[in-house]
Amino acid sequence: MAETTSKRPWEQKLHEAALTVEEELRRVVTYINDEVVPEVRQNSSIALRAAAVELEKLARKMDERAGPRTPPPAGEPTRS
Repeated sequence: MAETTSKRPWEQKLHEAALTVEEELRRVVTYINDEVVPEVRQNSSIALRAAAVELEKLARKMDERAGPRTPPPAGEPTRS
């Protein structure tokens, strides 16, 4: 049997499909990098700032419930 160098029809279609998938994946990655990632980063920083505000409120409430404390001498760590 002589082996031919040309691809069989189904192999050619499979090769073309793989090329199409690769190109679509490149487009998806580009879209994610250009559109999704910046949006997530922006919203993440907004969420972190909101969380910081809420944590500050919580810390204030905890301090109020604990009553007045004398601050530790300079350079000494705080103890809870």
